[in-house]
Amino acid sequence: MFSRLKSWARSVRRDAFAVYLAARDPRTPWYAKALAFCVAAYALSPIDLIPDFIPVLGYLDDLILLPLGIVAVVRMIPPEVMAEHRKAAAIAAERPVARSAAAVIICLWAVSIGLAILLASSLFLE
Repeated sequence: MFSRLKSWARSVRRDAFAVYLAARDPRTPWYAKALAFCVAAYALSPIDLIPDFIPVLGYLDDLILLPLGIVAVVRMIPPEVMAEHRKAAAIAAERPVARSAAAVIICLWAVSIGLAILLASSLFLE
């Protein structure tokens, strides 16, 4: 059961990226692009229908609403366009992860936060 769940999660992740790619494709209908934008906005938004700090229910809306939104968008996109972007998403998922780039970004954030704290302390302590 765990392997099936893991496989399902990978396919949802692949389809989410494929939907993103398809939303940028001119062959995709405008209404599919609009729904794809709404699904992506909900996925990235800090505001949820049920806040995440509520045990179980907080994450349940993400586990149900996001896959349903992705399925709805996939059904609106022409099959040949979606197949093309699924292949592209699968290829992108196989690429190696740049951990050094992540380390650089984390360092930049740490330096930025440190400078902000230093600036704030110098302004408020004087």
